Amino acid sequence: MLTHLSIRNFAIIDQLDLDLEEGMTTLTGETGAGKSILLDAIGLILGDRADSNNVKHGESKSDISASFSLETMPDVNDWLIDLDLENASNDEISECIIRRVINADGRSKAYINGYTATLQQIRTLGEMLIDIHGQHEHQSLMRRDIQRQMLDDFAEHKDLVNQTRDAYSTWFEAENQLKELEEKASDRNERLTLLKYQVEELEQLDPQANEYDELVNEHNTLANVDSHIATCAALADAVYDSENSIYNAISQQINSVAALNSDDDQLTSLVELLTEAQTQLAEATSVSKIYLDKLENDPERLNQLDQRLNLIHDQARKHHVEPDQLHEAFLSLSNELEQLTNAGQSLEELAKNRDKYKQAYLKLAKSLSSKRKKAADTLSKQISSAMQTLNMQGGSFEINVEQSEPLKCAAEGFDSIDFLVSANPGQPPKLLSKVASGGELARISLAIQMITANKGRIPTLIFDEVDSGVGGATAEIVGQHLRTIGNQCQVLCVTHLPQVAAQAHHHLQVNKTTTKSETQTSVSVLEDKQRQHEIARMLGGVDITEQTLNHAQEMIERAQTA
Repeated sequence: MLTHLSIRNFAIIDQLDLDLEEGMTTLTGETGAGKSILLDAIGLILGDRADSNNVKHGESKSDISASFSLETMPDVNDWLIDLDLENASNDEISECIIRRVINADGRSKAYINGYTATLQQIRTLGEMLIDIHGQHEHQSLMRRDIQRQMLDDFAEHKDLVNQTRDAYSTWFEAENQLKELEEKASDRNERLTLLKYQVEELEQLDPQANEYDELVNEHNTLANVDSHIATCAALADAVYDSENSIYNAISQQINSVAALNSDDDQLTSLVELLTEAQTQLAEATSVSKIYLDKLENDPERLNQLDQRLNLIHDQARKHHVEPDQLHEAFLSLSNELEQLTNAGQSLEELAKNRDKYKQAYLKLAKSLSSKRKKAADTLSKQISSAMQTLNMQGGSFEINVEQSEPLKCAAEGFDSIDFLVSANPGQPPKLLSKVASGGELARISLAIQMITANKGRIPTLIFDEVDSGVGGATAEIVGQHLRTIGNQCQVLCVTHLPQVAAQAHHHLQVNKTTTKSETQTSVSVLEDKQRQHEIARMLGGVDITEQTLNHAQEMIERAQTA
């Protein structure tokens, strides 16, 4: 939910820091006080396009940020992690911060948890966090995928939706495998002829893993055997065998130091080091002689190596690979030959699997469609009934669930789901997105939320002027419904009606002050007497009487005990 809103130099707002609570919060104030400016600021957080008019006159930029609690939103957490946008300062990612900075020239930047983000990214994130109902563009109810999701949530068949999605994925994968093999099989005979020739040729050569490197090393040794023998013999002579060897020279020095008959620890250490050096020299000589014993001229073996390496190079050039990759190329061609040889059998088997997976999907999708139709009938009746209480007598709501011919199968089933509304008696139902009146649309959205709020996925709902065109008892019913929704999720409501405002758990007042030099908007948190006076103002206008104050208090108290 939205926990904090910070606004700097936006329109006529100089500086505003607002903490928001759970439940229903109402925003009231005189017409023109700036309630719409707050919604505009939230709109920018949700991805609205910015322009230079957003920046307060005389300032270089506007800065707006909003903090959200994500403790009950694992899907949003996963989305942030997938895009490397998680909150680095919090291991549990219980908070998310969206920020927009708008420059005076109209350019803007967006940030998610301090990371630079695109406008589309904050729009996508915003759609998961806030839904605005009213004459604004952030109305997820207009989207078919959200309508389907809302119906599925109401029907409580999440497991069936997941099973259908998994079945579709399995079928889709089998379909792709079959198409891929069919494409290969289209020129199967020509390819088979070539593969058989290539594999038979390579089978005769029989290249082995790591063979090329081993052959090259052996060839280098045999080709340079004379120099190796001379070098090893000279090493043994210089280090150990000759009378003037290094080993003998060190022996003489050890004897010289030992003849000093000194108890000096440093001289003793020197003797030990020289003795250790002698040991290493003797071992080096031994290793060189062992290696020397293995060395011998073998012209025949060298010729064999030349021939083998030439064959490997020839085949490597033919197959456009490096010589040390010839073994892998041989395995790859052999595998392809085996697949094509068995392609007929594989095609038949894949086709059977494809058909089996398709039928499994269709069975699940058919069951899902049946459950959706039953849930749609129930939900339509409940929403239609709720509309009657919102001054929309005779209005009706329908959820149309149907399948196209031929079926358009998708991961979520083959249903096309549309929300249809008839706002007045005698009018044919139209798509929810085609409802013209902003006030009607807001109340229809309210009716939908009334029924589905406890199963919704979006934690914060904003209702802007949902009481437009209503009053009296209907306004009180609207407020009661909003309060009920507020018991399930966070509700922010902009209203001019005291019957609605009195129902709120929290009350914010938007004020505008004007001086000779500037106009500013501020927001106050109202408690007790302040709230009573604001409700009284909304009831009685300029002159607030004692009777009006008592009426306001009665409305507040009745709402709190309802």
